[in-house]
Amino acid sequence: MPTSVYVFDAYGTLFDVHAAVRRHAAAVGEDADRLSDLWRRKQLEYSWILSLMGRYRDFWRLTEDALDYAFAAVPSADPALRDALLDAYRTLDVYPEVYEVLTSLKATGARLAILSNGSPKMLASAVSNARLDGVLDEVISVDAVGRYKTAPEVYDLVTTAFRVYPEAVSFQSSNRWDVAGATAYGFRTVWVNRTGQPDEYFDLPATAVLPDLEGLPALD
Repeated sequence: MPTSVYVFDAYGTLFDVHAAVRRHAAAVGEDADRLSDLWRRKQLEYSWILSLMGRYRDFWRLTEDALDYAFAAVPSADPALRDALLDAYRTLDVYPEVYEVLTSLKATGARLAILSNGSPKMLASAVSNARLDGVLDEVISVDAVGRYKTAPEVYDLVTTAFRVYPEAVSFQSSNRWDVAGATAYGFRTVWVNRTGQPDEYFDLPATAVLPDLEGLPALD
């Protein structure tokens, strides 16, 4: 079945999750990279643990909690920067190839969407800042089901929204665990391995692996 819907994870795939700290790196100091890595790691960890417990708090609250943890773990970073970093996270930088690739796919008649752990307000801000409003057909948040990826009901949101079978969907993510979940669901999957990480889910292989999104239109 030809691909008719392209679905993108947001954070790390379209939007650079480390851009917020990078904008304030001089103020954060020598441990800026460590602060950013911890912020991201705990943000995701909280989502997985809550899902295992059958509980849910929206992703913005997890983002705030994760930053608070990162400040506590990196005492050289000034907690007074909290508001500035959170403001920067609302308008993260988009990766340089994103707009051109998405508009190219849109021109073929494909339908495009985001499927993200992000809360609706977070996603609306990021999409608007990146000028992707007119390119995307849907911006889908896990908030609709109160579960985080990789719960199958999250991926159900895509097939329900577009009324297609899973095999008609190409799902792109920089998160290998997300690719594994989408593969298990039945999507064609593309791992956007921006940082050259080794594979880790050998029983759920991606359909394709790319260093960025530039090669995506050529896959069909």
